[in-house]
Amino acid sequence: MNRVALIGRISRDIDLRYTTSGMAVCQINLAVNRPRQKDKEPEADFINIVVWDKQAENLAKYQKKGSQIGVEGKIQTRSYDNSEGKKVYVTEVVATNIEFLGSANKDTQGGQQSEQQNGQQAATQTTTEVATQDPYAEFGNQISVEDLDRHTVITDADLPF
Repeated sequence: MNRVALIGRISRDIDLRYTTSGMAVCQINLAVNRPRQKDKEPEADFINIVVWDKQAENLAKYQKKGSQIGVEGKIQTRSYDNSEGKKVYVTEVVATNIEFLGSANKDTQGGQQSEQQNGQQAATQTTTEVATQDPYAEFGNQISVEDLDRHTVITDADLPF
């Protein structure tokens, strides 16, 4: 079985290219953190990833250096002769699935704080909207969340179906 799952940050700018047949391809370098050991600096592995076709185009369009992604794929080893005539072996992960997990790190703390505040405001607004909208209001007497507590027992007779 040859399966790989990684989560990391893109460590360099994405270079999208096309083959002669018109298929998109990009090679990225993914920085994957190692488990932190006590009293040591954090370490990371930098893993070469190859992404093909529509996923490569989407990756180049929506992500950039510093973005956090998840990669599923398989390990592949290939070789070629370099300009000096020496055989070079390359081991890389060929991506079969890419998940966009987060955005690139912000250069300033202010950007992070305003982004967090915007997210909190949106969450509060959504919660408020859901609480005020009752899609089952037309079905008669309703039990509100405030009416329930940990000791309330609901029997089959209480259910509307």
